Amino acid sequence: MTKFESLHHDRVLGSIKTFDRLIFKGHLLRFFPKGRFSCFLWRQNVRLKDFKHYVPKVTEKIKVHVLGLAKQAGRPYIYLKSAMTKASGKSKEDLARQIAQEDGIDEGLVCILGVVEPCRSFVVEYDAETGRLEAVRKPRKCMHFYAYLIDREFGWMHVRLQSWFPFEIQIYINGREWLARQLDLHGINYKRYENTFLWIENMAVAEQLCEKFRRRKLYRVLVHFGSWMNPLLGKIRRLGYGSYYWVADQAEYATDIMFRNRESLMFLLEDLFEHATLYFSSEDVMRFLGRKLNGNFKGELTTDQKRRPEGVRVKHRMKRNSIKIYDKWSVLRVETTINNPREFKVLRVDDTPTGRKRRWVPMGKGVCNLWRYAQVSAQANARYLDALAQAPAKGEFVRDLDDLCRSRIVNGKRYAKFNPVAADTAALFAAVLAGEHSLNGFRNRDLAVRLDPELLDRSPQMRRRFGARVSRLIAKLRGHGLVSKVKDSRLYRVTQRGHCAMGAVLRFRGVDFPAACRQAL
Repeated sequence: MTKFESLHHDRVLGSIKTFDRLIFKGHLLRFFPKGRFSCFLWRQNVRLKDFKHYVPKVTEKIKVHVLGLAKQAGRPYIYLKSAMTKASGKSKEDLARQIAQEDGIDEGLVCILGVVEPCRSFVVEYDAETGRLEAVRKPRKCMHFYAYLIDREFGWMHVRLQSWFPFEIQIYINGREWLARQLDLHGINYKRYENTFLWIENMAVAEQLCEKFRRRKLYRVLVHFGSWMNPLLGKIRRLGYGSYYWVADQAEYATDIMFRNRESLMFLLEDLFEHATLYFSSEDVMRFLGRKLNGNFKGELTTDQKRRPEGVRVKHRMKRNSIKIYDKWSVLRVETTINNPREFKVLRVDDTPTGRKRRWVPMGKGVCNLWRYAQVSAQANARYLDALAQAPAKGEFVRDLDDLCRSRIVNGKRYAKFNPVAADTAALFAAVLAGEHSLNGFRNRDLAVRLDPELLDRSPQMRRRFGARVSRLIAKLRGHGLVSKVKDSRLYRVTQRGHCAMGAVLRFRGVDFPAACRQAL
C-alpha cells in the first residue's frame, strides 16, 4: 500500500495495478537487410522489373483471405474512405463497438474494416550509382485491414495487417478487458465504467488475477493471431524468411485508486492536479521514471495539463516515455506508458567461459521483457503516488466552508446557515473558542456573558430572552457539528471540526483578508 492510499484510506475502496493498453507489432526481420528482399523475389522467379505486377496479386490474396474470414463468421467487411481517428470525432473502434452493440455480438469477430493508411513498404527504384534496379523501403500508403473481435480470453481487441510487403502486423489487447473476463469466470461482481473498475467484490482475488496477467506468456497468443490474419506466413517460412518477430511497441501500466464515490475524489482532485503541475520538478519526473539527473542526460522533459470532456489529466514526458494522472469517475489513475524501453534496465544472465554472469543491460522491446515492463511501471506509479501524498488537501476545508454557508437538516430538524464573514458570526465563533472554555467546556451562561459583557446588569426578563437566543445559537452550532454536548451535563465542547472551521474563519477575517487588501492596494 502506498502512502497516498494510507493517507486517504477512509475514502478508498482499494487499488488495481495491471496493464491497460498493450500494442504488439510483428516484423518480418529477414526482409530488411540490404538485398534480402530482392533474394526473396528471385527465389520465386520474380524479376525486379516485374515487381509492380507481382505485388498486387499478393495483396489480392490477402484481401480474399480477409474477406473469407468475415464471410465465414457472417460479419461485415467495410471499406472506409478516410482514416477514422478520435480527432475526427469517431474512431474505427467506436464504429466497431457500435456494430457490436447493434448486432448483439458478445464473442467472436465483430467486423473487418479496410482503410488506406501511411506505412513503410518496399518499392523498386532505379539506383543511379549502381545503374541497377533496387528494392528499398520507403514511406507510402497502402491498404490496412482491421479485424475487431471479442476474444473469449482477452475480450475486446483488434488485429491490423498491412496488405503490402513487409506485411507488418499489429495486435491490440487491454489488461482491463482480460481482467473483466476473468472476474466473470470466477463469479465475482464488479462495477465498470469503460475500461475502469469502480468497485470489485473480492479485491484479494482481483489482485491475484492481475499478478497472473503480468506473468502471462503472450508469445503463442501473438503467433496464433498472426497466422490467423496473414495467409502468406507459411510460404514465407518455407522460403527461409522465418516468421514474425514480436515486440511490445507500446505498454501502458496503470494503478487505479478506487474511491468510494465521485464526491470523495472531487475533494482532492484540484489539489492533486495543482500539485502535480506546479510542484513536480524535472528532477522529480526523472526520479519517478527511475532516472537520476546528471550531466550525461540528453533529452527533453515536459509537463502539461489538459482539460477534456471526461476530466482533467496531467502528463509528464521523458524521451518518449511518460507518466500521467487523470480521473475516471470515482477512480484516480496513475499510468506509466513505455514507448522507449531502453531507458530502463533488465537483468540478463550470460554464459561465459568462467561461468554464468549477471549484468544489467538496457531493456529491449522483446515480448519476453513484459514482466519487467510491469515491474518498472508499478514502481514508477508507486513513487508518483507517494509524492502526491504530500499535496495539501485544501478541497476538504473548502467543503467545510461550503457546509457552513448552507442550511442543514439533522434528524428531521433544519438548522440555518452561517455567514462566515459577518461580524455577529465572528463574535460568536470567538466567544466559543475562548481559552477558558478549552478545559471544561462552556455553558449557556458562559457564552451569553461572552457575547454581552453587560448582561448581568440587565433586567431578569432581558437575561432570559438573551439566554433563549444563546440556546438557539448553541443548537445551531451543534447542528453544524461545531460543538458537542458533554454527556449527563449542561456543558458543551468544541469539536475538532469546530476548531478547524471557526479558527479558519477568524483568521480570514482578522489576518488574511486585511493582508490581501493591503497587497492589492
